[in-house]
Amino acid sequence: MATRVLNATSLARDLGRWRTDNDGAPGRRRTSRPTYRALADGIRLLVHDGRIPLGVGLPSERDLSAALDLSRTTITSSYAVLREEGYLVSKQGARSTVTLPDMARPNGLLVQSRDAVGPVVDMSHAAMAAPTEAMTAAYSSALQALPTYLTTHGMEPIGLAVLRESIARRFVERGLPTTPDQIMVTSGAQQAVRLLLGTLTSPGDRVLIDHPTYPNALEAIRRIGARAVPVPIGPDGDGWDLDGIRSAARQTASKVAYMIPDFHNPTGRSMSSDSRAELARIAREVSMTLIVDETMVDLWLDAPPPPPVASFGRVSGTDIVTIGSASKSYWGGLRIGWIRAHPSLISRLAGSRAAHDLGTSVMDQLAAGFLLDDADSILATRRDQLRERRETLETALAEHLPDWRYRRSTGGMSLWLELPTPVSSALAATAPSFGAVLAAGPRFGVEGAFERFIRLPYTREPAELAAAVTATAAAYRALAPSTEAREPALVF
Repeated sequence: MATRVLNATSLARDLGRWRTDNDGAPGRRRTSRPTYRALADGIRLLVHDGRIPLGVGLPSERDLSAALDLSRTTITSSYAVLREEGYLVSKQGARSTVTLPDMARPNGLLVQSRDAVGPVVDMSHAAMAAPTEAMTAAYSSALQALPTYLTTHGMEPIGLAVLRESIARRFVERGLPTTPDQIMVTSGAQQAVRLLLGTLTSPGDRVLIDHPTYPNALEAIRRIGARAVPVPIGPDGDGWDLDGIRSAARQTASKVAYMIPDFHNPTGRSMSSDSRAELARIAREVSMTLIVDETMVDLWLDAPPPPPVASFGRVSGTDIVTIGSASKSYWGGLRIGWIRAHPSLISRLAGSRAAHDLGTSVMDQLAAGFLLDDADSILATRRDQLRERRETLETALAEHLPDWRYRRSTGGMSLWLELPTPVSSALAATAPSFGAVLAAGPRFGVEGAFERFIRLPYTREPAELAAAVTATAAAYRALAPSTEAREPALVF
């Protein structure tokens, strides 16, 4: 089979402003890295971000030199660096293909880097390690309950009744009447997003999003051929621009909106009750299906969130779809998510799902049910851990990066930090050499937005968080050794 080769023009576009550590304004300091090194770092970042798939071939040196307006010698040197660091594999008589070096592959929660001294802290994922005792107990109980299901075919497209009952009960406890026939169990929240978008939209449709947003939701929108319509989260109030949402929905005729009102990923913000009610009214006015992502709803740290957005939909007569997940609250390895919707939509989703899979693992569903039945005690401990780690991260930032600004998150798992200069992608490319793997701001936006922002989760152990901030600060100083003569610039 022929090797798939990246288009040089597309690669040049994805690299963005890889040559500078600023926004290109006259008189600003350029990066001190040699051009070939900066290009290699940019390509390496795209590999780690998943924007260059493993196994593909990079463009020829001639094509990429033309696309980037660089000499072939520079391209040759960049490719040589990537080959030396293990990001390109060459076979005699075949094109070099993209790979990950063994030392950069995930090893638990740590990765190793050839350039770094010691372990590198992976700060690219907002996820905690499992609550070991609770998880072990849940799977032990699931194993004991399993024989009841072994006499069946084991395939339940909408999920086991016992788990759907537990999920429905949790909604009722939060003030939203829900019956099991309104619940579909999915293999994680990401499958829920893909199923809903595939059922509710067609290629070319517009999908309204709050901006920034969850990167995998953006990818799901792209994969189905829809177009994201971003409405920025602003600095005032609770952040959501309701007038902007209404205007954007009307002007673009968006059929669907995807929003994260509960401890938003990545900003950590929570939508007020009044805004939730208005959002439900807007959805009804413009005949737009609202998909609400509640994957962070259990992780409140300062105060519980307002009632579910769907409860305001009941008042306004709007059908609002809700997505939930066990991954953030309990463990990412537990691939259990769910959809709450009108039974008629649940039936449509079950029909669509048959093209992808025939149901979610019975063992995982049983384990999730036992976790939900003991949710309050487990989640109380998780929140205490997150509060402590948030404090650790904020203390380290105050010491090492005092000019980075952020609004303290009231829940969730991360801080959304504004950098003094737009170097997010360059920082993410450079930081592994200093001891940290970061998620660059543009991963959370469309069309290259958020170069001045970066997400730092506080999900790691306190010592690891302190080490990650120290490493990030060192990488940032290497990129911007001088802070003099900085001019005001547009914040994305």
